[in-house]
Amino acid sequence: MKTLTATQKELSVYRYGDKRADGTREMKNLLGGKGANLAEMSRIGIPVPPGFTITTEVCTLYTQEGKEAVLKKIEIEVREAIAAIEESMGTTFGDPQNPLLLSVRSGARVSMPGMMDTVLNLGLGEQTLEGIIKKTGNERFAWDSYRRFIQMYSGVVMGLKPETKQDLDPFEEIIDHLKDKRNIRHDTEFTVQDLKDLVYDFKDIVRKRTGKEFPTDPWEQLWGAVFAVFNSWNGDRAVYYRKMNGYPEHWGTAVNVQAMVYGNMGTDSGTGVCFTRDAATGENKFNGEYLINAQGEDVVAGVRTPQQITRHGSEQWAKLAQVSESDRRENFPSLEELMPDIYKELFEYQQKLETHYLDMQDMEFTIQKGKLWILQTRNGKRTGSAMVKIAMDMLREGSIDRETALLRIDPAKLEELLHPVFDPAAIKEAQVIAQGLPASPGAATGQIVFFADEAGKFKNSILVRVETSPEDLEGMHLARGFVTARGGMTSHAAVVARGMGKCCVSGAGALKIDYANRILRVGDHEYHEGDWISINGTTGNILEGKVATREPELSGEFAELMELSDTFARMEVRANADNPTDARVARNFGARGIGLARTEHMFFEVDRIKAMREMILADTVKGRRQALKELLPMQQKDFEGIFRAMEGLPVTIRLLDPPLHEFVPHQLATQKELAEDLHISLDAVKSKVAELEEFNPMLGHRGCRLGNTYPEITEMQTRAILQAALALKVEGIETRPEIMVPLVGTVEEFVQQKAIIDQTAAEVFRQRKDSVEYSVGTMVEVPRAALLADKIAEHADFFSFGTNDLTQMTFGYSRDDSGKFLPVYLEKGILPADPFEKLDQEGVGLLVRMGTELGRRGRPGIKTGICGEHGGEPTSVEFCHRTGLDYVSCSPFRVPIARVAAAQAVLRD
Repeated sequence: MKTLTATQKELSVYRYGDKRADGTREMKNLLGGKGANLAEMSRIGIPVPPGFTITTEVCTLYTQEGKEAVLKKIEIEVREAIAAIEESMGTTFGDPQNPLLLSVRSGARVSMPGMMDTVLNLGLGEQTLEGIIKKTGNERFAWDSYRRFIQMYSGVVMGLKPETKQDLDPFEEIIDHLKDKRNIRHDTEFTVQDLKDLVYDFKDIVRKRTGKEFPTDPWEQLWGAVFAVFNSWNGDRAVYYRKMNGYPEHWGTAVNVQAMVYGNMGTDSGTGVCFTRDAATGENKFNGEYLINAQGEDVVAGVRTPQQITRHGSEQWAKLAQVSESDRRENFPSLEELMPDIYKELFEYQQKLETHYLDMQDMEFTIQKGKLWILQTRNGKRTGSAMVKIAMDMLREGSIDRETALLRIDPAKLEELLHPVFDPAAIKEAQVIAQGLPASPGAATGQIVFFADEAGKFKNSILVRVETSPEDLEGMHLARGFVTARGGMTSHAAVVARGMGKCCVSGAGALKIDYANRILRVGDHEYHEGDWISINGTTGNILEGKVATREPELSGEFAELMELSDTFARMEVRANADNPTDARVARNFGARGIGLARTEHMFFEVDRIKAMREMILADTVKGRRQALKELLPMQQKDFEGIFRAMEGLPVTIRLLDPPLHEFVPHQLATQKELAEDLHISLDAVKSKVAELEEFNPMLGHRGCRLGNTYPEITEMQTRAILQAALALKVEGIETRPEIMVPLVGTVEEFVQQKAIIDQTAAEVFRQRKDSVEYSVGTMVEVPRAALLADKIAEHADFFSFGTNDLTQMTFGYSRDDSGKFLPVYLEKGILPADPFEKLDQEGVGLLVRMGTELGRRGRPGIKTGICGEHGGEPTSVEFCHRTGLDYVSCSPFRVPIARVAAAQAVLRD
């Protein structure tokens, strides 16, 4: 095999095998993850079946110019690569006497589960079938391989699918019918004649459903599969997955063509999937699943429940499945026990690959007539908790350094560790209705749905399936968790669940699912669509009804990761919290203060809304002050609780922001009730409500505009803040209040509000004969404020960019109404991402950068941060670091995510 040189940069087909390769692991963008890793394994001496990779650039060419342009570019290279495989394997593609058979797989630069199913045994037909029989002396194996090929190729390349969602796969229906007729349970029990009958029936249904004969020419088969891979890149599943993860369309996918090796040649053959560490928990334990006399798709498709690779894993499985030790050894032995030499070799390869890649590996392998082949390795998908444990364990082991450990963390995936888990007391009371495999940890409670496209029917749904398939991807994204009756720890459902961070229980064999009637039967019990169940992905338990949960904790490796992050991060992470409970949660997650306390949220409680409405309805300053006097002690108590929770840390309190019409009743019955309570006429209430109504409240009488027209509101809130701080000072508790004026657009708006705050502070300090340090700043959320930041900064102690409103005003989009067009904009590529989820760095970000630079020109060293929803979104956090902000503020449960993102921003800078 030739080795790539500087003059061969125009290669479209890269070969590998026989411990040589044209490509390397660094070429993932060109060869896809699968192709790059196959080349790398071949280079380091792992036994890889020879093959070749058609590059991602060819996929882009296909999308832009079509099939003929691709054939013109790559046909000669592909034929040369096939000849190289023929030479290596001693077989010939399409030769009736000694045929070469191939597998065809997709392979993007990132793993995309279910983008395109694998096609195995390509090259089989009536003529080559006879050659396989003569060569192997195993007629059953040949016919079994042929029926599998027809089934795969027809579905993947020819598009033969179930006619309705209630239907099973048409080929599986034929298989099940023959099993019933023959009174057998497993595919391995089919006779040669049974397999011949299946081939006949399969071809017949292909003819009837597609109007075409199944192709027998091997080259027609090959090109059909290659172009099916390219087409799959723009198929619904791939497009949805790309959008879900933010992967661009121009990446394209590579095509991997490889010589077939067989796990279904008898009892000395098999296939499996293994992990160098536990993908669910992160434990440093080699694990995986295998099947004897099977092909690779059997393991991941869930058609047969596989066996465990290690003895320890097999024993643990037997306990969960309530299988006796004698039954386990006889019927479900581990690979370690059944084929000890093969197991030893596989164990050595997994150690070598993890050491080489310095990360947990997910490997696929085949055993053909007692010879082990490694078909694939990749950095394994893992749950959030496993991600943290593996990174911290490998750091302790000395395999990776601190920087690498931090960069291994996907901040968004940490969210899995921040969701509630089942309460131990509630679990004890819950009724276990079935037991499956703990495929992806976590807790989920929801209503049963049986079809993926109906997962959005309920707010909380649990998708219950015999097995999942790539077509279910969108529904799986919407569901809280999944349950499957078939499949193991490496089934489609399990792998996707771990990738999405969803809870999953697989292989729950006691479940009988009636799709037609939408019924789940477990023994004598029936559960219908909409019934509530709970699933524990950590234990594999399926529970009846709703089960209470409890909040997560920062402990163990998670706590260590947070400490490590803080040693690198430059920016602080604060939290948005409006009450003492949220403040305590935020502090427990490591928040370094409160970046946004929204005072209006405190007014909506039942005991306060009446006083608030009384203030709004008052026609005089005296009347408003009287109502505000009632609110003052309530607000002060809230601030005391927040200050106490954040002892010694800064707390930024935003003065009243929303327009007053949000606080008044709009229902007639509530208006009557308010009129009676305040002893005024209903007409007076109606008149005031009508007077407050605004055409565009977002741009109306709110924020500092309220404080400047009704200064008594600012006075009351300032008094509540500072009296709370003074009360805690008496207790010996340090407070650091920061008073934030919202929605400033002119310098004078801020100056007048600051004057009111300072005058009120002086009065409070004089009355109490004591004082506390406080600062006054503004929320930069009006574009004009960013443009005049240098002038505002002459009077302000800090800036906090309110990127929610800044995004609304910069784009001219209303968050409440943009749902009508944003999905279309995202689909058409008008916008690359939802600007309310990811900060628009080009436009809104430019204003943030300008505001920061101008602000520091007007007041060197002014403190700056953001407090919009973007404060917990990793790419936005990185932007804030590059811009030089001092802190980001986000919801309490996203504080750990922001802490890691802030540290990674330093490492990437």
